[in-house]
Amino acid sequence: MPKHYRPAGKKKEGNAAKYVTRTQAVKYLQISLPVFRKLCILKGVFPRVPKKKVKGNHHSYYHMKDIMFLKHEPLLEKLRDIRTYDKKIKKAVSKKNRDLAERLLTRKPSYTLDMLVRERYPKFIDALRDLDDCLSMVHLFAALPAVDRAVDGEKIPVERVHNCRRLSHEWLAYISRTHKLRKTFISVKGIYYQAEVEGQIVTWLTPHALQQVLPEVDYRVLLTFLEFYETLLAFVNYKLYRSINVSYPPILDPRLEALAADLYALSRYFDANGKSKQIENQQEGTNLDESEVRLAQLHQQLPSNEPGALMHLLDDGSNKEDEDLETRECKSLFKNVKFFLSREVPRESLLFVIPAFGGTVSWEGEGAPFDESDDSITHQVVDRPIQGRRFLSREYVQPQWVYDCVNARILLPTDKYMVGCIPPPHLSPFVDNEAEGHVPDYAEAIERIKAAGRKEVLPLPGTGIEDLDDPQGLLVSDRQEAIEAAKRKQQISMLEKQYLDELKLELKGAPFSDVPKEIEVKDAVGDTISDVQQMADDVSDMSKVVMPRKKRKLLEAMEMSKERKRSSVNRLKERKKNIDEAKNLA
Repeated sequence: MPKHYRPAGKKKEGNAAKYVTRTQAVKYLQISLPVFRKLCILKGVFPRVPKKKVKGNHHSYYHMKDIMFLKHEPLLEKLRDIRTYDKKIKKAVSKKNRDLAERLLTRKPSYTLDMLVRERYPKFIDALRDLDDCLSMVHLFAALPAVDRAVDGEKIPVERVHNCRRLSHEWLAYISRTHKLRKTFISVKGIYYQAEVEGQIVTWLTPHALQQVLPEVDYRVLLTFLEFYETLLAFVNYKLYRSINVSYPPILDPRLEALAADLYALSRYFDANGKSKQIENQQEGTNLDESEVRLAQLHQQLPSNEPGALMHLLDDGSNKEDEDLETRECKSLFKNVKFFLSREVPRESLLFVIPAFGGTVSWEGEGAPFDESDDSITHQVVDRPIQGRRFLSREYVQPQWVYDCVNARILLPTDKYMVGCIPPPHLSPFVDNEAEGHVPDYAEAIERIKAAGRKEVLPLPGTGIEDLDDPQGLLVSDRQEAIEAAKRKQQISMLEKQYLDELKLELKGAPFSDVPKEIEVKDAVGDTISDVQQMADDVSDMSKVVMPRKKRKLLEAMEMSKERKRSSVNRLKERKKNIDEAKNLA
């Protein structure tokens, strides 16, 4: 009997029993494909790749345990009830029974995803680790136009866009207020941010504040992901706000909210939260309901529009003893620096970045804490080549200066970022230049500025710190070039000596056969060196031959990666050389 033979009626074993295709799973659960896809997204169930695909390579396989996991999910019954209720509404509308349809719409069943969030993330640290995609998705929908768009029969509701914008601003306000932002980078796709929350690195992408064009994608899948991410981010924001003794959800000033100054309104809510706590304590003995308490909180926020109330931490909002060294460094980067933003710069991004590093900021427009004519302004961020009026008491810089200072953690000189100048290259803080094998010139210049601030001495480019002990070594920028120059000089001296010896023998009348054949010897030495190199290559090839296939493929992949990195570095050096030559010719 063959090894894998299964008689008729015997129970399945192996991969045939562990995995099922998507069609089999849909039939087993007795639901439609869109409901199955939605349930898998909400529960976090994804296809598996079995070692042996029983039904073929063109199927998606799910583990049977995951399917049983979905079968006993209470949300599945709720989705079935909603589908049945939608059929009742559709039937009432088709019969033109408007009263019954309206009554059914008001009592339509709904569901929440709170239990799913707690089920997928038992601990708060687990939710923070899985927050990158959540933040990117929420910020993406927050930038979409707030109108109903029918795309493939699916609408993007306005309420969802407004909710995403509210959740994203609450997250940005917490990061800015607690000074958790670490890195930022402007790219073509958008602006990358990286923060450190509870010891976890969180990276997300926010699109540029431009008019968004909706591409041709399946928005039903995106909206399903967004539905879960909204609940997850609400849980995370609640936990973070409560950790710094701030009430959640925040109550914003409606005037500032109407002016699209949500981040500034949230900062004022942080400042006024301490006063609201006092009001709640005073009203403890009375029978005020929740609405009156919230009105009292809002009343305390409205008169706090003085310039000094901008972007200050609550006294009890964060404990200075719990702050690490990096947080203190970020908190004091823009200390005693006052910014004013012109109307053409990305206001929302700068309102988030500058207070996160201890700066004070205002903007051009209604609701601003101070005007452009304020004498205490030290830096004005502009992006226009011509300014109508200029103040001699402040620096005019481009927006890139703020982001480069954040990444370098020092206040860079403003000479290269002045209005009308071409700024230096915007370096990515997410790239390890040493590991890539190429360090840009501006990165070296920034390191020297930082070393000068620390009163340190750095070696010249191409040398190491150990070469500082040898003063003669500082005169050589590249040791390899020095060795090659010494070899060339030695060869030239040997050839000159050989020429002089031949002249002496010729004057003595010696025959040609007595002339030493050093040239032939040198050629033989060169051939010997090439032969040794060839032998080394042969030994390397032989070692590859005796290697197992898996290790040999791994070694070839490593060599290809090194060669690709080397060619990339050479390409960058060649581009730099061409740019320098073009500048010299100009």
